[in-house]
Amino acid sequence: MLREPQHNTGYRSHHPWGESPFALSAAAPTAVEGFQDFQLPFLGKMCNHSFERCKMKETKVYDFMPKTPTLSVRKKIFRLSVALWCVIIFAVPFALSKEAQRLNGHPIPGVSFRVFLESGKSEGGKFDQALGRAALDTIVQAFTKLVQHRSQYKRFDQAVTKNMLERVVIEPRVLNRDGKEFPFLVARTKHKGKVKLLINASRLEQDGYLNHPDALALRLAKEFQWVISKASTKPKRKGGWVTRDSKNALISTNSEIQKMSQVERTESLQALLENYIQTVDAYGSLINQPYYEIGTTTLIDPTQSDSTAKRYDILVREALQLIVKEPYFGKHTPKAVRSLLNGKVWQVMMAKIDDRDWTTRTRIVPKDNAVKVGVKEKLIQPAKVLVNYHRAMEPEENLYVEMNGLPMGALSIQQLARVIAWEIQTQITEKSLRGHVAQDEESDPNR
Repeated sequence: MLREPQHNTGYRSHHPWGESPFALSAAAPTAVEGFQDFQLPFLGKMCNHSFERCKMKETKVYDFMPKTPTLSVRKKIFRLSVALWCVIIFAVPFALSKEAQRLNGHPIPGVSFRVFLESGKSEGGKFDQALGRAALDTIVQAFTKLVQHRSQYKRFDQAVTKNMLERVVIEPRVLNRDGKEFPFLVARTKHKGKVKLLINASRLEQDGYLNHPDALALRLAKEFQWVISKASTKPKRKGGWVTRDSKNALISTNSEIQKMSQVERTESLQALLENYIQTVDAYGSLINQPYYEIGTTTLIDPTQSDSTAKRYDILVREALQLIVKEPYFGKHTPKAVRSLLNGKVWQVMMAKIDDRDWTTRTRIVPKDNAVKVGVKEKLIQPAKVLVNYHRAMEPEENLYVEMNGLPMGALSIQQLARVIAWEIQTQITEKSLRGHVAQDEESDPNR
């Protein structure tokens, strides 16, 4: 006998997404004999449920949703997150600081300039990382030692005080414009009065300076004579030669010179150096020649073919400025001061004259070849003063003791000024110079 189906609202539906919202009771029957199908509406859809299906295991919500991670999985995720944050917090800033150091340079305590690592312009100019790091560390330590003992290195102290060195650049190789390799090279920058020092990392290794900052410090100190020279002067003049303009030369009379202040004398000489007084080696005798390290007889190869000529051009100009500026020369060699400012001297130069044993020589233009100088066209027999750079004074000469037996090319600016001033003072006279001119012609190095 069949029973009427009992529709109990407590029926538990096996809805595919879990328990039905209509399942209010767990007491409903699980099967009804003879009843084949039972239909219930869910969310606007009709779902057919067989009473046989009611015997299936009840479906739970989490069987169809992502399972909650176990404790071990959560620990792994936490550890990974911590590691990722460590990379972000520590590694990224470190990488950024390394890049910033490359762009901004490595600082040296006590000085304004920094040390940079650059690839340079040489062929295949790429840094071996180990070499680059060793070179950087050695150079920074060497400069640190120079700073600590700054008072012992006068040129270094002068350059630092006047802020002449803009930067130090380490390159794999350092080549000059002719393609010749050098361990060190000083180059001008676009900023007036500032230079940069290029250092050849490969040569540091070859010459035994790598990882030896004490030895490198002594070598670097010597380079500051070039730092000072290049920072204190303008770039090479066009053609390397002053175009003499005798007609417009701003010469002064002796009475005017006597009334001039120190500054006025310096300015007057500077004007004459621009268009009247020549200081470049006219013979080309210093091309490809080594130069003397100041105060020694050590010869150093030039970085470029005309480096020695330019070096002595600079030194001679500085010596002439010292002569007209310092009171000592006005007192002891007044004729030298006057002759530099009144047009009597129109050339002072350092040269290498092998077949002559003299250290200095004054050559006067013959009277027949006298020139008109200045707007008033004053007729002058101008003099040329030669300094033989590789000769030293003889014991009987007046300044021998003061020069310490050094060749002329090794003299300091102060010593060179004394030599030039004494030569002008004793050799330029107001009387006829015919005999002297004849002697000059016999000793002309071009003969």
